[in-house]
Amino acid sequence: MPVYKYKTFEEAEKALWHFHPDNAYYKKIAELWDFADRLSPIKYPPGIYKFKTIEEANRHRDEIEMNHAKKIRAQRFASRKEQRE
Repeated sequence: MPVYKYKTFEEAEKALWHFHPDNAYYKKIAELWDFADRLSPIKYPPGIYKFKTIEEANRHRDEIEMNHAKKIRAQRFASRKEQRE
């Protein structure tokens, strides 16, 4: 595997971009999302929700996902605290 040198962080970041993704790239992305979902699935509340705007729907989804992330963080913090004791 080659080693690349960059002068700035932005240059290094650009090297990760895919300007012309192929089917293999999309397959890898799908596998990554599937792995993340199996690793830590988000439980969305059941039911049908009506929103007046897409922004309102996005805020609702963001709130659910943020609460999920906070719950995971609290669980990890608690388990680390128990390990220290």
